Amino acid sequence: MNAASGSTVGHRARKHSRPVRLLPSVITILALSSGLSAIKFALDRETDIALLLIGAAAIFDALDGRVARLLDATSKMGAELDSLSDAISFGVAPGLILYSLLLNGNRFGWIIALIYTVSIVLRLARFNTLMDDANQPSYTKDYFVGVPAPAGALMTLVPVVAFAQWGEGWWTNFPLVAIWTLFSAALIVSRIPTLAMKSINVPPRLAVILLVLVVIAAGALVTYPRILLLILVGIYLLHIPFAIRSQRWVAARPEIWDRKPAERRAIRRSSPSRGASRLGLRRPSGPSKANHSARRR
Repeated sequence: MNAASGSTVGHRARKHSRPVRLLPSVITILALSSGLSAIKFALDRETDIALLLIGAAAIFDALDGRVARLLDATSKMGAELDSLSDAISFGVAPGLILYSLLLNGNRFGWIIALIYTVSIVLRLARFNTLMDDANQPSYTKDYFVGVPAPAGALMTLVPVVAFAQWGEGWWTNFPLVAIWTLFSAALIVSRIPTLAMKSINVPPRLAVILLVLVVIAAGALVTYPRILLLILVGIYLLHIPFAIRSQRWVAARPEIWDRKPAERRAIRRSSPSRGASRLGLRRPSGPSKANHSARRR
């Protein structure tokens, strides 16, 4: 009787857990719906709503993977659905928005939109390939290869944001919009490293400053959302040289690959000899270093 009762309880628990395990896929569908709806509102000349929906898709995209890992609900189907959602929400939708608002007055406009959309798809394909590569060094999880799809979409839509904020101007000039779009596409498919959010932490002494900045950003989101987006894109672009330098520094030191990002930064701030001795690190011997080099290749 106890065994039967335990079996019944286990069956009920599994039954009740099924809707919870579907939650990541529900969030992914919301991201997909936001991207598709952004196209509709762009065609209706509701530019602000279209931009808001692309931003919502980026937020949903950031949540679905974290929720899946938290609930232990990762699956192959969920990963494929996420890639499809990203391709549409951050590739097709921004490309069509850009074309319908700023590029459709030139015969080369559709080619520019296609190049951007294909760059997103190629970036997602490469990301999925790297995820399946078990030989990647441990530190690579702290960096993206190229600009991620959500950041790339928001970066590419900067001329649309400027158009919504100030109307017609030099920022809506076709050559400049085309150059900006191609520049964004190049960053998206490039192999330059960009920092992953999970690798960023704030020292306790700067926590108050961070909270103040969050309050300012929250106020700007309500009063000047377009200006805030432009500022955030500018900050993101400025971080890229730092990310390149940081990744190269870590890649040249195999002995700290398995250290946490905060520990790596502590080593970097100190002198090489003092930092290594303080944290108990030693340079690898010749054979070990050769093995690490082989892993990098």
